[in-house]
Amino acid sequence: MNRSMSRIGYARTSTMDQNPDTQVHALEAAGCHLIRTEQKSGGTLKDRVELQTILDFIHPDETLVVMH
Repeated sequence: MNRSMSRIGYARTSTMDQNPDTQVHALEAAGCHLIRTEQKSGGTLKDRVELQTILDFIHPDETLVVMH
């Protein structure tokens, strides 16, 4: 197992006006080396391309870390 990839981060903001940098910094501090971000409404999982990419490729020995 590649330990540097064991924690995958996901940050989401609702609008283009919001900046995900605070979430990204927190994910980095939590040990995430791969971080995906997107700007989508929190009301639905529909069209969350970055989240779906993570879910499609995450391995059983990896941890998904989500900021909210």
